[in-house]
Amino acid sequence: MDPTTTPGHPNRFKMGPDASDPVPSSSPGFGTPARPLRLARVNAPPTKTSILPILLPPATLRPVAFRTFTRKHNLTISSAALQTLAVFVGKNCGSGWREEGLAEKALDEVAKAWKRAGGGVIVDEGKGASLKLILQTLESSMSGGRVVAGKGNAQDGTGRLSALVVDATGRMTDANNESSLSTRAGETEEDDSKLPLHPRHWLKVVDATDLPRLAYNVDKKYFEAHKSKPTLFPPPSRKIALFRDRYNLVYQRLLRNESFQSSLGVAGMPSLQRSSSNLGMQQSYKLTPIANLLGRSGTSHLILGLLSISPTGDLSLVDLTGTVTLDLSHARMIPEDGAWFAPGMIVLVDGIYEEEEMVQGSMLGGNHGVGGAIGGHFVGVSICGPPCERRDISLGTGTRQGAGDVSSSGGFGWVDFLGTGSERAQGARMRRIQEKCIREAAATAVSSNESIESSSPARLKVAILGEVNLDNMKTLDALRKVFSTYSDLALCDRPEAFVLIGNFVQTPIINGGGRAGSIEYKEFFDSLALVLSDFPTLLQHSSFVFVPGDNDPWASSFSAGAASTIPRQRIPELFTSRIRRAFATANNEIDKSHSTEPPGEAIWTSNPTRLSWFGPLHDIAVFRDDLSGRLRRTAITTRLPEDDNEPEDNIMQEAPSQSPSQNAVDLDEANGSKPVINGGASTSTSTTASTNSAATARKLVKTILDQGTMSPFPVHVRPVLWDYASAVQLYPLPTALVLADAEAAPFCMTYEGCHVMNPGRLLPPGDAQIVKWIEYDVLRNRGRVKEERF
Repeated sequence: MDPTTTPGHPNRFKMGPDASDPVPSSSPGFGTPARPLRLARVNAPPTKTSILPILLPPATLRPVAFRTFTRKHNLTISSAALQTLAVFVGKNCGSGWREEGLAEKALDEVAKAWKRAGGGVIVDEGKGASLKLILQTLESSMSGGRVVAGKGNAQDGTGRLSALVVDATGRMTDANNESSLSTRAGETEEDDSKLPLHPRHWLKVVDATDLPRLAYNVDKKYFEAHKSKPTLFPPPSRKIALFRDRYNLVYQRLLRNESFQSSLGVAGMPSLQRSSSNLGMQQSYKLTPIANLLGRSGTSHLILGLLSISPTGDLSLVDLTGTVTLDLSHARMIPEDGAWFAPGMIVLVDGIYEEEEMVQGSMLGGNHGVGGAIGGHFVGVSICGPPCERRDISLGTGTRQGAGDVSSSGGFGWVDFLGTGSERAQGARMRRIQEKCIREAAATAVSSNESIESSSPARLKVAILGEVNLDNMKTLDALRKVFSTYSDLALCDRPEAFVLIGNFVQTPIINGGGRAGSIEYKEFFDSLALVLSDFPTLLQHSSFVFVPGDNDPWASSFSAGAASTIPRQRIPELFTSRIRRAFATANNEIDKSHSTEPPGEAIWTSNPTRLSWFGPLHDIAVFRDDLSGRLRRTAITTRLPEDDNEPEDNIMQEAPSQSPSQNAVDLDEANGSKPVINGGASTSTSTTASTNSAATARKLVKTILDQGTMSPFPVHVRPVLWDYASAVQLYPLPTALVLADAEAAPFCMTYEGCHVMNPGRLLPPGDAQIVKWIEYDVLRNRGRVKEERF
């Protein structure tokens, strides 16, 4: 008998590596039975401790949730999410949620899972990560109120939470139970490796009717989506909401400006105190509501209001509290001749209020009249537009942390303005994808032995052609010249997209033309299809975007070429079938088996429209309208005395919000020497004409961007569909804006970080055989006017 075994228990308590149990008998020599004790295995799961669920009020859990989510992870919990978390903690942590710290550990895991899944800054059930799915996954990995390492399918110390992944389509899935829900894209390198890496895969043309309908909530100081369904025949209250939303948007933007924020050092000083010294002291300006002018005759005030024409024909200023007659006969524009001011615009007016001294009937001067109008009039001393706000400031991305992440201070970085994802949810991931796409494109160009230098920067170009009148035979020759110029270039130097902007006919032939007009209009696009068919390489490797004008169907059927309602729909497919056939024929000729490049396509979109490249990184707004001519016709003028050469002592002259605006307008330079105005290459153009064109371009750009909308006019001057008014707003500023104005000369300039371009006419006025267009570099955010003879 083996001396190490116990009699009656052979091999059961055998010592050594072959022993089934390492615990021997208490006394092998005397044959005593084995002990009932067993050593715990190192990897054995602990015994599941029963938890007695409790009813935990959300208010009791709030301090712990605030300490964990807000202070530690910079997240905000909604009331509904707090109630869901209270039920979860009470069920899984029981009475030890506070004393044993179980709740704080569980909430910390929830916060980490929420951020890994790409959830927003507000923890709530919605379009972001699913809180219910996270809690369901976490609950299966808990034992005794704690998250058990190694439980479930994950072995990374976080339980099954690692099974929550984000696939290439931007949907969060649970690999264990195959449940999925929509979420924002993830931020892991593994997910990005499976995505397409051609730049045109990330080009999205957003129709005006597909843009999110957002309105600024004054109480919550945040943007909210309209809950009502849009319609072409909304109630009259929507028209009032249109201008109210515009005013609230400009008002909150103005209060975010540092010139209107009072500091502790000047809190006790009068807000409208004027200083004649040049000490450079920081002043804080205060706005006065119109209703507060009553009983304050002879005092100076600063008012933010909407310029309008009263029923009596007088110019008036309107805000949310009332209306007052405006006298601008002695006002000075700031800057001098630097912007247009027309009815329908929101302006800042500094002046003096004067009450009426005469009594008419039973109504005393100074009381509220019809429509909230107050008696007296406001004598303007100076008038200017509201200061513009840069895109990075609006989104709260002006300051970045050391690791490159977006800071959590201020801004609307979590708002999805285009429906392509917000800056804070997808910005970092899209930047990684953009870098990979550019590196992949450069590697492909080098491997294909294309004539590019290894040190040359990657290019992502868009060709913008304005006023493409297809009923002019010279236009087809000009287009053939432009297409042949790019067709002869290497593949990496060709534009990824061509933007063709109407009017595609010079006169609205659809109006009164009946069926013959429609047939003639279709023949013009058939002629364009023949021209495009001669350049199959462009059709295979580029996207063509068509933006209509006021003369195109079907708006011209009832407007006769006048200003139609905006946003207006795309050109019907009835007229575009031949062009689509040309693209299909060209794409069938290439071998798609080994190519990751998407096929070329023709995209017909609305006016205005948005081009989004790499989600929120590049936002290009395109709008076709003769804005400069409409501004000249409707703008107001001020009459100053000829002998008044001394500057007015008013608070608006030294407003720091104006000097940055003037300095922010920079004309791009061609070859680093001359400003790009009228192409910058025509030697026959006089210096005076070039200067006038530059001044007009500056006025147009400053006027539109300061107003924050593409249509700063009353609805009877430029009709806007009330339920789609958010499609014409320019807040936050896009990275680039195409103002296709056929009445203005071509230009490219940058204002407050927004690059504004006007392609002008494809064929400039005159008999010269010259074609002009704009080539825009998306990565550098710069465009230049190009010119060729044909």
